[in-house]
Amino acid sequence: MKHWIATAAFTLAMLLVQTTASQTTKVVTEHNSNATATAAFKFKSVPSPAKDDAAARAKISLVDGELDGNGADLSALNDGMLPAEADEPARNLFFNAGTGGGRLRFDFGSVTEIAQVNTYSWHPDTRGPQVYRLWASDGSDAKFNPEPKGNIDPASCGWKLITLVDTRSKQPADDGGQYGVSISNGAGGSLGKYRYLLFDCYVTETADDFGNTFYSEIDVIAAGK
Repeated sequence: MKHWIATAAFTLAMLLVQTTASQTTKVVTEHNSNATATAAFKFKSVPSPAKDDAAARAKISLVDGELDGNGADLSALNDGMLPAEADEPARNLFFNAGTGGGRLRFDFGSVTEIAQVNTYSWHPDTRGPQVYRLWASDGSDAKFNPEPKGNIDPASCGWKLITLVDTRSKQPADDGGQYGVSISNGAGGSLGKYRYLLFDCYVTETADDFGNTFYSEIDVIAAGK
């Protein structure tokens, strides 16, 4: 299964790392059920997707994994074009059925002070929740590897773990709907100054081949914006 860990192992890893990650990082997650989700992606606390943010000008690369041909290409993550309904593959990016996820890199072209990272997804079933690790780097480490494959620990080659995200509920039957995640500095200020972000994405379930999240948009808000 290459680098992707099973659900139980990922949960354990979250418990082990959460103490250090949460000291400087605040993660807000919100869920709109199938009955309440709309194309506006409105949440109580998580901002709605933005069109003019730092991510809109970033170069997105597939570092590892296979994209599903039924879905959109990488540009779907930063084009500001949101799905109009819950099951709209052409407006979402997702990894190939039967695979365990993959890694996506955002390159801003130069070091950018990042205030917030917001991710959005929408699907009527278990492909709605988001499960990923967020890594960041300014690229200055002598050991920096800009494209760490799935069998490489990013921490060993110049990447810093920002946080872990897992929006799954305890009842998978309730996981359908729309999700918004907002990552910021819990103590105020910014997340840091980075040129690159690496999203290490995992499946939401392994009961069948269809556990890869439908990612609708990823926003990166620069400090001072």
